Parts: sequence; structure tokens; C-alpha cells
Amino acid sequence: MPLTMMFSKAIPTRSAIRRRAKPHTLPHLLIAISCFHSTTTTHGLKIALLTGSTRTSSPPTVLHPRVNAYIHKTLQQRGHDVTRIDPGDLPLLEKPHFAYPPGKAPPKMQEIYSILQDADGYVCVTPEYNHSPSPALLNILNHFGSSTFSFKPSAIVTYSAGQWGGTRAGVALRTTLSELGCLPVSAMIHIPKAQEAFDRDGNVTSKDNNDPEQWQKYCGRCFSQLEWWAEAAQRHREVADPFDESPVFVKSPDQRNAP
Repeated sequence: MPLTMMFSKAIPTRSAIRRRAKPHTLPHLLIAISCFHSTTTTHGLKIALLTGSTRTSSPPTVLHPRVNAYIHKTLQQRGHDVTRIDPGDLPLLEKPHFAYPPGKAPPKMQEIYSILQDADGYVCVTPEYNHSPSPALLNILNHFGSSTFSFKPSAIVTYSAGQWGGTRAGVALRTTLSELGCLPVSAMIHIPKAQEAFDRDGNVTSKDNNDPEQWQKYCGRCFSQLEWWAEAAQRHREVADPFDESPVFVKSPDQRNAP
């Protein structure tokens, strides 16, 4: 007997839950029921793709266009609405978005804020500079407060011209994303020798038996985790406001200090 038929009579309706449940248990019960009735098919999510390089000329080979193009296309092929944010879209940080009165931030900054706030999840792409994420990517992130990103997942993509694929930058970036509240999923994407992996248009090359299906499988592990958490967070926000017990700072960070 199909699993859905086995549970169809045992699972009460949402209206029945509302009549019987205590107020403080209602959000958790609704989430449990929605998990039974939902399918495993991922619907399209709004993904903000934050890129981390401003380089325009070589040598060495400029890698970010090919990596960004591949990641962008891969997310779109998985059915997501992807909006790309490049470092050149913002100036070097002088005044963050949250320091402006409501509606008074520069137009481009306000536009990016709206994209980030509306996103269901984030994908950050960065090269490695001195074992760290790129200053260009951090400049984007530091323009906005944690409430912009909070209670949504993120994924990390790193790359390099050498054999390590920017792994150390990825590890360092986890701390920043965690502090912003968009917890990174455990699987990261590291791309060594990016100049050999993808061409300028973001297509997998044919060098050294480079296999497009293997790249899809490798990236799929990370992006499937991102999708799982993004959908779970999206579903939970429908029944509970995450900022009720974790309010946005309105004065200064010392609002979170111990008594």
C-alpha cells in the first residue's frame, strides 16, 4: 500500500489541529503535518548569487567569469530564480545599509538589500586570498546587517588556479556567514584548476576526461542541502516569525549582552 494511503486517514486536517492544539504548540504541529503532505520535489527558490572577484585582466588567468557562469547555470537548471550580485555593484564600505534612515540608502544599495532580503538562500563564490575569502565578497556582506540574511541557509563555492580549490577561504567564510545568520550547509564546492575545469562561458571542458555528469553530481550534494534547508525555513516562516524571540537590533549590538 502506498505510504500516502497508509497515513491519509491517520493525519488530521489543519482545521482540526487548530481546534485542538494549544497556541504554543500550533506552529510545530502544522510543520509536522505539512511534512507528511508535501512531496520531495524542490520548487523554484529565489537564490542570491554573491560573487567575489573584481579582476578584469591577466596574467594570471581571470577565473571568476567561468566559475560564476557555471554555478549560475547549474542553479538555473535546478529550477531556481537566480539573481547575481557582483562586487562592482557597491563601493568600498563607508556606511552600511543599516546606518541609513529607512528609505534613504543609495538606490543601488537599496536594490541589493531588497534582493538579499527576498532571497530564500545564498550562494557565495570566492577565490582565496592569503587563506581568506576575497575582500570583494566580504565588502558586499559587510554592507548589510545580520537581519537581512538571518534564518536562511547559504552555500559556499571556492576556486583556485592551483590544486587546493580555495578550501581555506571556504572554511574562513563559514564564520562570517554564521554570524550573519545564514548558516552554511556542510557540503562546500571547491574547484581546483578552474581554468582547466570550465571554459570562458562556464561549460565543462573536455580536458583530462573532465566529466559534466560528475560535476553535476558533485555540486548537487551541496545544492540539495541548500534546497532542503531553504524549503524548511520557508515553510516554518509561514507559521512562525523567527524574529519574535530573536528581534532585530534597533540601537546597538549590546542589546544581546547578558544581563
